[in-house]
Amino acid sequence: MKHIKRLKDISIASGVGAIIAFGLAGCGESDSTNTAQTIQKQGATVFIEKTSDGSYKIADEFPSNDTRVFLRESDANGVMSERLLSQAEIDKLLQEENAKIDAGTSGLTNSNLSSGNGGLGLGEAILASAAGAIIGSWIGSKLFNNPTYQNSRQGAYNNPSAYNRSVNSFNKASTATSATKAGSNARSGFFGGGSGSGSTQATGG
Repeated sequence: MKHIKRLKDISIASGVGAIIAFGLAGCGESDSTNTAQTIQKQGATVFIEKTSDGSYKIADEFPSNDTRVFLRESDANGVMSERLLSQAEIDKLLQEENAKIDAGTSGLTNSNLSSGNGGLGLGEAILASAAGAIIGSWIGSKLFNNPTYQNSRQGAYNNPSAYNRSVNSFNKASTATSATKAGSNARSGFFGGGSGSGSTQATGG
């Protein structure tokens, strides 16, 4: 779908917004930048759980090759099931959430509607997740520059350990990506041999 491809292109281009949206507590500026780039380039798999009160929480998320959102919910007998949300479902949810943000009725951006401890709808939970930095980046500064959104994000997880697991997994992926780039630069840069010999020839008589 052209629309989806365009949104992905925008998300990659809007690095600053994603960095602010997924600016992780305890990280330095360079770490946050690397983490945001990892999310954008590698993708994220997110598991969202419907709670007993009908709201949604982020149960788990981690870096992956593709960006996917799974929904976990219990039936009338309390049996938990899990399914992958289709792109059409996600698009519909985000369009609805975008309209709420514009109307000032979203718990993500309206401090009077958000307790910071949950009570999020499914679209809100998606935007609060790592996947939201990719598929929801087209909403842009409506979220990323909003302090209520930052508070809502941290309260959107099942528990603090789920949030910490997410932080650690993306930080590790970011560190691995940085190490790979550093190794590649070392082989092809000043210490790779080619540049040095060229420099010697240029300064020789």
